[in-house]
Amino acid sequence: MFNSSYNRAEQNTKRQNVCILGASGSIGTSALDVIKKNNELYKVSVLTANTNVDKLFEQCVNFHPDYAVMSCETSAKKLLSRLSEQSLSIKVLSGRQAIIDAPSLANTEIVIASIVGAKGLEPTLTAVKLGLKVLLANKEALVMSGKLFMQAVKEFGATLLPIDSEHNAIFQSLPTPGTKAEINLDGVAKILLTGSGGPFLNTPIEQLKDKTADQACAHPNWDMGRKISVDSATMMNKGLELIEACYLFDVTVDDIEIVIHPQSIIHSMVSYLDGSVISQMGNPDMKTPIAHCLAWPNRIPANVKPLDFLNIANLEFSPPDFDRYPCLSLAKKALRIGKSAPCILNAANEVAVEFFLKHKIAFTDITIVIEKVLEQSCFSDIESIEVVIEIDKKARELTEIVIKHLLGEH
Repeated sequence: MFNSSYNRAEQNTKRQNVCILGASGSIGTSALDVIKKNNELYKVSVLTANTNVDKLFEQCVNFHPDYAVMSCETSAKKLLSRLSEQSLSIKVLSGRQAIIDAPSLANTEIVIASIVGAKGLEPTLTAVKLGLKVLLANKEALVMSGKLFMQAVKEFGATLLPIDSEHNAIFQSLPTPGTKAEINLDGVAKILLTGSGGPFLNTPIEQLKDKTADQACAHPNWDMGRKISVDSATMMNKGLELIEACYLFDVTVDDIEIVIHPQSIIHSMVSYLDGSVISQMGNPDMKTPIAHCLAWPNRIPANVKPLDFLNIANLEFSPPDFDRYPCLSLAKKALRIGKSAPCILNAANEVAVEFFLKHKIAFTDITIVIEKVLEQSCFSDIESIEVVIEIDKKARELTEIVIKHLLGEH
């Protein structure tokens, strides 16, 4: 019998300090579950959140971080008051710059980058520039800054590990995990990026325009935040993952095939020249890739229910329907254009999804808005993070103008 704890004896006996960017979200809470299971190996040093005082207070009580950082100053004051009532001596910071600087606090060694959207770029880049071990869930950071981000990883000697389930599966299935995929050189023929198809996989296309935010957020397999759930329903999430995979593994859009797999059991695959296909399988639970990256190159328990092959139904696979999921085509278009196009795509999507979640535009308007923004944009080279932030800002302003005109047409 295999000893499930054999790698634990090889780990450094010193607990590693972990900063979680976006601790109150689904990735953050899953990461804390994994850390709790492996408390002798990891110490929570810094927790950040936006405005969720209740959740961050609960996490502070349970994990006693050195710092709690909130982007909202009012929320931070409420948190500090509640922590003081419990006589907990946790330093509380607030504001945008405090979030950006969070990875530099408390001798942090591992940063879990799980802030949703463009707001995660700067704090994640802080961790990279400190040469830390960065567990990347915030795909938008890489989509926005692309090669610039990967150059920083190399320049500052950071260790970048993907905890998106699909990218983590590719990472585990490559010939040498942690290296780029040398198409045709390492025997790799193609990367197969899987996606569930979301809640509207079998919904008649003509009915999509009437789907509500709650319906779009009812993912059949994964428990995610509302923004990411909408992205899954439009499959823009898969489009962003396609862009991220190209940068992470240094491949082109033509080297990746998207495959619909409704059961979310096979998280992605790598196809080889000899006909072999290597995949990573498991129940749809983010704690698995989080645990894999936390301990990499070792293994630790993730407190995840084992995959029971005897009870798995048929595993289905099909090509994506681009009429159903036009966001996939837009993501591919942005990737082929390059330059600032992926950054603009992401900004337009974030704003459009926000308007949809506020019930101001229809589900199918999300794609219409993004397409119009791309059509009206000029694409420039990305030379610095400051340029990225400015492009993101202007794209958001343009998106709001496009939405205003769209609503006038309605």
